[in-house]
Amino acid sequence: MFRYMAISDKRQRIMPTATDRKRGHELSYREAVLLSNSTSNPRLKGEVDDKYQYSSDNKDSHVHGWISNRPHIGFWVITPSDEFRAGGPVKPDLTSHAGPTSLAVFFSDHYAGANYGIRLRDGQPWKKVFGPVFVFVNSDSGNNHTTLWEDAKRKMSEETEKWPYHFPKSKDYPHANERGTIRGCLLVRDRYIERDLMPAKSAYVGLARPGDVGSWQDDYEGYQFWTKTDETGHFTIRGVRPDTYNLYAWVPGIIGDFKHKNDVIVRKGNEIHIGELIYDPPRNGPTLWEIGIPDRTASEFFIPDPAPGLMNKLYINNEKFRQYGLWDRYTDLYPNKDLIYTVGESDYRKDWFFAHVTRKINKKNYTSTTWQIQFDVRKVITTKSYTLRIALASANFAEIQVRVNNPPTRRPLFSTGRIGKDNAVARHGIHGRYYLYSVSVPGFQLQNGRNIIYLRQSRGLNPFVGVMYDYIRLEGPPDGDYY
Repeated sequence: MFRYMAISDKRQRIMPTATDRKRGHELSYREAVLLSNSTSNPRLKGEVDDKYQYSSDNKDSHVHGWISNRPHIGFWVITPSDEFRAGGPVKPDLTSHAGPTSLAVFFSDHYAGANYGIRLRDGQPWKKVFGPVFVFVNSDSGNNHTTLWEDAKRKMSEETEKWPYHFPKSKDYPHANERGTIRGCLLVRDRYIERDLMPAKSAYVGLARPGDVGSWQDDYEGYQFWTKTDETGHFTIRGVRPDTYNLYAWVPGIIGDFKHKNDVIVRKGNEIHIGELIYDPPRNGPTLWEIGIPDRTASEFFIPDPAPGLMNKLYINNEKFRQYGLWDRYTDLYPNKDLIYTVGESDYRKDWFFAHVTRKINKKNYTSTTWQIQFDVRKVITTKSYTLRIALASANFAEIQVRVNNPPTRRPLFSTGRIGKDNAVARHGIHGRYYLYSVSVPGFQLQNGRNIIYLRQSRGLNPFVGVMYDYIRLEGPPDGDYY
């Protein structure tokens, strides 16, 4: 009955049935199936179906569902608030997929870090209100699916405006007059970008459980309240449950995470004006070169077409990273030698593969890979240190080792150690958990002229071990003469 699925304006399609999937060929894992000749819809023959291809970030997953043709009925799951969802606004998770199935996910370890999950010890008490979630059914006498989808979006906006709902009677669910509001302004101070303070435009600002910088990514126990700043860096967070929080933020185009130094105590019905907050992002010196855009995703890098016969037609022209099997395309592009990127000549949109994965040796074996960044320095200051910033958009059982100008060195200059458990590459994501590393590079290890930084992903267990880079930058010593 329900065959047409809608997740967003651009992600809508006729879906295979559960029977179609059973008749298909299982690929590298059971969720991924190649639909066979016996599919109930000939137009789906030869396509890949995988529930992870339909994941969305929390912030983008407030309505999704299904439409039947006759009668013309829509079934929708509407999540009017993210306050009870775990992992923050950009944590991806499942939505709807073949079945037909529609999910209201409160928390899961999909696309998450190794520290993510509920771990209660020694009788530790814990409670949390999940929901309410709104289930909406609409219909009309026509056959235009867009009409029902637009109506579902309208209903989602209507329910979002009603949050927090007035009808829950639980003492653990505070109503609107029992919640608080916080207002403020976030500015960025980075003199190597601009001498004056800069407004943190379109920054994500949120309240979450007290913790370390960036700990909101792993937070599942508490509630989170997020908003985005305007063009001047101002923000307002409404409907906050009374509690003690830390205020966190991150700014597109700027590396790292902000955390306000003081706890934020929200009381029933109060409004807090926190004033101007200044974020000093990690910075030791001027940018000598950079690769990518610091936006916590790998979407700006080169994403290949899927292998012939492994396509999902929904993603031919958009969000190509959701195609199946892209991890093995690295081997197709670099069968014998690994990626080499030359600063000033290469283009990261074409020459930097979106995921640093393993190379396939044969059907069952994969090996580690070493990428090179080649760059020139005219006047090396040997007595000072340079700084390499490596921001990762994802990591899965990986280890990145950094060497400079001497690849055979047994001991790397820096190693992340084994990190990550988000499995974003296998789950067709373009990001998972964010990491930022700062590597001190002694000037005496560099040389005038051509230099090479080697990034070795040292673990070669399977095709899904690896990282996605968000952004890489080399900084010189402060106030040095480089030209």
